[in-house]
Amino acid sequence: MKSLFITATDTEAGKTVLTTALAAYWQKYLPDCNLAIMKPVQSGVGDRELYQQLFNLNQSPEEINPLYFQAPLAPPLAAVKEGRTVDLGVVRQTFNALQAKHDFVLVEGLGGLGSPVTCELTVADLAAEWHLPSVLVVPVKLGAISQAVANITLAKQYKISILGMVLNCIQPRTEAEIADWTPTDLIQFLTDVPVLGCLPYVDNLTDLDKLAQVAANLDLERLQSQ
Repeated sequence: MKSLFITATDTEAGKTVLTTALAAYWQKYLPDCNLAIMKPVQSGVGDRELYQQLFNLNQSPEEINPLYFQAPLAPPLAAVKEGRTVDLGVVRQTFNALQAKHDFVLVEGLGGLGSPVTCELTVADLAAEWHLPSVLVVPVKLGAISQAVANITLAKQYKISILGMVLNCIQPRTEAEIADWTPTDLIQFLTDVPVLGCLPYVDNLTDLDKLAQVAANLDLERLQSQ
């Protein structure tokens, strides 16, 4: 496996937390792995700036984020405001170049699987067309079960290879809340997809040692064995 796509059930679910944690883990425990991080499309300030700040990547800013729009909106809407189009050809060329130059590419998606990338295509279309093995981030909150089931159903419809789900505490949660809102056994039974673990609430995304340990607590063997 040369790449991994980090997607989620929705916006603000924790894709950046998981991507950052995995990158911190790779750089700490697998230093010989030439890692790349890619945010294919970004609207508004956020992830690309964080990755440039945290990691010493052998990448240009355009390789980290080949397509950027200023307005924090869905890409097709943000593009209209700037009189531009969402050129996925540039994005695909960048991804192919990163795969050729790096041992492993972490690709962070935008929104959820059903989020629009263009006026015709969703994130699910992108993951399916690129044949990206994926991990689905599910936020720990009321309604998480139905969101997980709906997104896995969508992934199966598009024949996306979902290697597992990662639960993410978007706010501080008790063990009881995690068990009640995101019961692992039930989610796995309903989706037939393994839960790789639960990320605790992380309030400081610049603490790379803590993030690496958070990632180490996940069932990463399922990812590394692909």
